[in-house]
Amino acid sequence: MISFASLEASASFNNPLAMLHACHGKILAQCVTLRKLSSHLSSNGCDLQAQQAAQNILRYFDTSGQFHHQDEEENLFPTLRLITGAEKPGVDALLERLLSDHAVMAAAWSELRNILLLLAKGENEPLNDTLLDKFITLYTEHIDVEERDLLPLAARLLSPQQTAEIGQQMAERRGVKLA
Repeated sequence: MISFASLEASASFNNPLAMLHACHGKILAQCVTLRKLSSHLSSNGCDLQAQQAAQNILRYFDTSGQFHHQDEEENLFPTLRLITGAEKPGVDALLERLLSDHAVMAAAWSELRNILLLLAKGENEPLNDTLLDKFITLYTEHIDVEERDLLPLAARLLSPQQTAEIGQQMAERRGVKLA
């Protein structure tokens, strides 16, 4: 089994699976920041530090977070759907679960995003603990499945050419030209 933790340093468009893994770490770090923001708001209200944290979280999930889901939904998942043979039913079931997760996560983000927009403007809006717990749990559990099941499966089933094409598509999405 491939160790993605050892690949994090090589995360690039030339190694798109490692890049997806590295993004998971960044998403989890943003979840930690959300928890800290919630505590900070309770103690300090919506001061400049809270506003900046809200802006940074918004920026991350509105750009990199969206790219990450697009990378999976538009590039990785369709390529994995091309797999034939005995593993196809398991692959398809996994992808359906992950797509369903993405829809639920997007709805939770939309709700949380509305609060963060207010905070970013300096409005003293408390973070709803139930919503925050739901959002963080959704992401944590989803990332666990992708790390445990999806990425090792993709590393095993995809050809070097397919992996390179996924990396190229990810780079193009971000306006990056590969050499």
